[in-house]
Amino acid sequence: MSPAHPPAIFVLGPTASGKTAVAMALAERLPVEAISVDSAQVYMDMNIGTAKPNAAMLAACPHYLIDVITPEESYSAARFRADALRLMADITARGRVPVLAGGTMLYFKALREGLSDLPAADPELRREIEEEARRHGWPALHVQLARLDPDTAARLKPTDAQRIQRALEVVRLTGAPLAASLARRSPEPLPYRVIALALVPSQRSALHERIARRFDAMLAAGLVDELAMLRRKYRLDAALPSMRCVGYRQAWDYLEGRSDRTALRETGIAATRQLAKRQLTWLRAMALPTLDCLRPDLAAAAYEHVARELGR
Repeated sequence: MSPAHPPAIFVLGPTASGKTAVAMALAERLPVEAISVDSAQVYMDMNIGTAKPNAAMLAACPHYLIDVITPEESYSAARFRADALRLMADITARGRVPVLAGGTMLYFKALREGLSDLPAADPELRREIEEEARRHGWPALHVQLARLDPDTAARLKPTDAQRIQRALEVVRLTGAPLAASLARRSPEPLPYRVIALALVPSQRSALHERIARRFDAMLAAGLVDELAMLRRKYRLDAALPSMRCVGYRQAWDYLEGRSDRTALRETGIAATRQLAKRQLTWLRAMALPTLDCLRPDLAAAAYEHVARELGR
């Protein structure tokens, strides 16, 4: 990207790697405003399990794309891209620098590379697929997908409701496998000079310890009570994207009596570790400049990297 383009800072990393802390440290010394790149923080009233910035952080540095929709609604990579580009333009127009921090790697990919030519969601078709799933179960629909699009089905678990639903929707709408639509990508260059930084742990076990401590803190802060409140306030079911978020999915099982407190903790930590593993896989493929998220001077090192790239 040309140096004439305005800068934008990307801070990527797995869960519990300190992305928000780095963004806050940058805000102390640079004229930045933050955009959350987190598919869970978009939901209103889901605060504890999504590790949203607290009131003091929000007062010190504006954060956008937090509390955008209710847990009854869905958010997409396409909507994120449109929202993020609009906000980045607004921030730049104010003479400030957008810093995009988060762990939803698909959103970063959509922003940097544009979007594939996938058909828009069809609410009626989705309801039909969901009704089939209620009658026969998602594994049965996975078998159906294997007949129509074996390559996509081979990459998905039989219980991956969200992705099975979308793949079936695309196949039924287009008459072709998902890969055919994914291949039709519209190149949309990002009009920013991206300064990217990936926070990667030098020791996976240390990140796992952080994850366990953070999940314990969420439980102590009232994650289960928060979910109980959400179920009273909104019309929710376990298949909604919001309720498939790590932590909430396990708390749902607990409230339904399918697990006890010990199992809630164990499955929640395990699911968060799996999420971190997937995020790190994405990061390796992106080949970005990295910092060890475990180093004690992480904030200072991140600032030095960004300041050097900004020419300060």
